[in-house]
Amino acid sequence: MEKTKVLFVSQEITPYLPESEMSLIGRYLPQGILEKGREIRAFMPRYGGVNERRNQLHEVIRLSGMNIIIDDNDHPLIIKVASIQSARMQVYFIDNEDFFQRKNLLASDEGEAFKDNDERAIFFARGVLETVTKLRWAPDIVHCHGWITSLVPLFLKKSYREDPIFKNSKIITSVYDDLYHRDYDDHFNKKVRIGGVKDKDLVVMEKADSLNIAKLGLYYSDAVIYGSPQIDPLLEDYIISTKKPRLPYHTMDNYIDAYSDFYDKISPR
Repeated sequence: MEKTKVLFVSQEITPYLPESEMSLIGRYLPQGILEKGREIRAFMPRYGGVNERRNQLHEVIRLSGMNIIIDDNDHPLIIKVASIQSARMQVYFIDNEDFFQRKNLLASDEGEAFKDNDERAIFFARGVLETVTKLRWAPDIVHCHGWITSLVPLFLKKSYREDPIFKNSKIITSVYDDLYHRDYDDHFNKKVRIGGVKDKDLVVMEKADSLNIAKLGLYYSDAVIYGSPQIDPLLEDYIISTKKPRLPYHTMDNYIDAYSDFYDKISPR
């Protein structure tokens, strides 16, 4: 029987970033799923706070080189990779100096969300999906962690729906307490209208803000996991309204087994 393949798309993974609830799950969940006999791939942004020398990142030339166009501007896509030897796993990094050179993740030291987070999310999502396509590795499950992954489900269901790599993929989104509220510019709908995305597909976008972008990711997900014990109340209300399969919050003691069982329910082989 062919192994189940799980693609992890994560906002944070330790040891590349400081330990947090999300970065610890980003690190140990893929290892736990790998040890249960599945195949995994893991992706995160190459933020400025990631120490390339200490973590031995190196560019993957055969995967780099394409440009991603956002709002008529070209942004070079650079792919880097590093290994966590103790876990027998590699982590792929999506890099671009316009979007990911700053050390902070989504907000300034004062807690203000960056004004280009919408474009950063677009670039990250498209960078991951283009790279997985180049790898010719077809995931059964795509598990998204963190706000910056919010557009992965939309692009999977619309831009890449005819791609044989993703045609059978089920999408699970883990929701965390990481929502920095911000309004984005009126061009957001234009920026995401690529490869089959139409205005009618942006069903929850009453306006372009952080909350609605997060809702958009949940709308196109097949299931939801609570990654934090408490999340934004407006987002929780929306999750409940979708009636999608959802897994409640699990502590670090038992979440890997719970997630693994949930995978089997969402994408049985």
